[in-house]
Amino acid sequence: MSRLILADTGALVALFHGEDAAHPWALARFQEFTEPLVTCEAVLTEALHLLRKLPPAHFSLLALWEREMVRIRFSAESERDAIRKLLRRFGNVPMSFADACLVRMSEIHSDCAIWTLDSDFRVYRRSSRQSIPLLIPD
Repeated sequence: MSRLILADTGALVALFHGEDAAHPWALARFQEFTEPLVTCEAVLTEALHLLRKLPPAHFSLLALWEREMVRIRFSAESERDAIRKLLRRFGNVPMSFADACLVRMSEIHSDCAIWTLDSDFRVYRRSSRQSIPLLIPD
């Protein structure tokens, strides 16, 4: 895959949590990626929090970040206004802060796909009307 892959919390958790129902799917997709994954601090924080009781999984995700196979390329501080607008616009879904950051990242990087398990991304729109390319189980 040559386009930028934006990693969401659920996909990262499923990748490292062997008992997660989506683990086989997440692992198969991950093995197809040729470039580092890109995400935001909010997603990495959520995923590490959810994996905290599974030390091997927790440290495997940290190792992926340390080896720069997962990169944080987003500043919520500089994108505050755009994130706030997204959170208000999709407040009825409801949209999490991490989701808003990923949607904003998809606006900034037009040639991307969000790797996710979260069906809310089918509802979210970037740049007001465009659906977001997703890598999501059927």
